[in-house]
Amino acid sequence: MANCITRSIPNTLTCLNLFSGCIACIMAFEANYNLALLFIILSAVFDFFDGMMARLLDAHSPIGKDLDSLADDVSFGVAPAILVFSFMKEPGLMYPDFLAGVKEYIPYLAFLISIFSALRLANFNVDERQTSSFIGLPVPANALYWGALIVGGKEFLLAHCNVIYLIIMVMLFSWLLVAEIPMFSLKFKNLSWKDNKISFIFLIVCIPLLLFLGISGFSAVIVWYIILSLLTRKNK
Repeated sequence: MANCITRSIPNTLTCLNLFSGCIACIMAFEANYNLALLFIILSAVFDFFDGMMARLLDAHSPIGKDLDSLADDVSFGVAPAILVFSFMKEPGLMYPDFLAGVKEYIPYLAFLISIFSALRLANFNVDERQTSSFIGLPVPANALYWGALIVGGKEFLLAHCNVIYLIIMVMLFSWLLVAEIPMFSLKFKNLSWKDNKISFIFLIVCIPLLLFLGISGFSAVIVWYIILSLLTRKNK
């Protein structure tokens, strides 16, 4: 009985990830961007701990693996897609005149994020190269980018950003999810500089980004992560 309960802990945490992701979707539909981001972050916390507990308790299972991917696509694929969808419908967002006839349909392009997140997660489950690093942008990082960008930069985006730029970013980040680009993991096996140089450089630069940019700094951190991965991929 005790063993059965213990082995259920990782899947329970995964379900909490899914539950938080569902709430994030509702908050995003209601254009409550702050709470949507909060529940996306909460989902990421549950996602971190379900994997950790599965390793600690040796409670890996095929069901747990599939359940994790399903939960992640809701929390880090559908939720940020709805968030971008809602933002694209903001009355103050600038649309060029040539898109006037299709303006009401443009926001639906945001759901490319959920599609490519699903493709990313499905590929991750069968790609044996991604045990200690990643190929393509991880879905939680992509979700954090969009959540922080909209919450932290909403006023700036409404004042200065044309919807064309958002469309380009949606397409770019959707491609990054499935691109054959090696991206480093922040898993530390020890604290030596030699073995973790890239991770330490990444974290050192993150500090001023977060201090000076606030919430939108998390979006800058994700961009920095992508740039550093590109600069160091020859070392993989």
